[in-house]
Amino acid sequence: MAPILERLGFGSNEMTTSGHNKDFVLKVVQPSLVGLMDGSVSTLAPIFAAAFATHDSRYTLLVGLAAAVGAGISMAFSEGLSDDGSLTGRGNPMVRGVITGVATFIGGIFHTLPFLIPHVTLALYVAFGVVGAELLVISLIRYRYFSMSFWMSALQVMVGGGLVFASGVLIGNA
Repeated sequence: MAPILERLGFGSNEMTTSGHNKDFVLKVVQPSLVGLMDGSVSTLAPIFAAAFATHDSRYTLLVGLAAAVGAGISMAFSEGLSDDGSLTGRGNPMVRGVITGVATFIGGIFHTLPFLIPHVTLALYVAFGVVGAELLVISLIRYRYFSMSFWMSALQVMVGGGLVFASGVLIGNA
């Protein structure tokens, strides 16, 4: 798998050893990844619960939009207020907060947008595909910047996403 990933531009996951790249990982990649993971996973349950409970794309879209915006704001404040960066070396808290908040919104909005499709069943299938792509991107980022096995990363991300998705489906069908 590693040679294929290298040909796709993911290169060796040795890059994080230099000081400049370590700063980039701490100050940009890590807050971005936290946001993408939170946005992608935390919004799954409300979106899919709404879809299965209402069978209505419009209401599901509104729930997804509210979840993505709310999660983005919450994560921006959480990251920005978690430390001032002086002890951890993670950089300016305001910058980290903005990065995390925007990434969280992006992680939550992409699998919400399929609900612009008026037919909820079709929207669900498209959203399933988008969620799969999001989880793949998260796995690739973890592989690239954190020296993780791609397959272990993918398994971990899919298990977490699957648990949240299942809770949304169960709640939506209750």
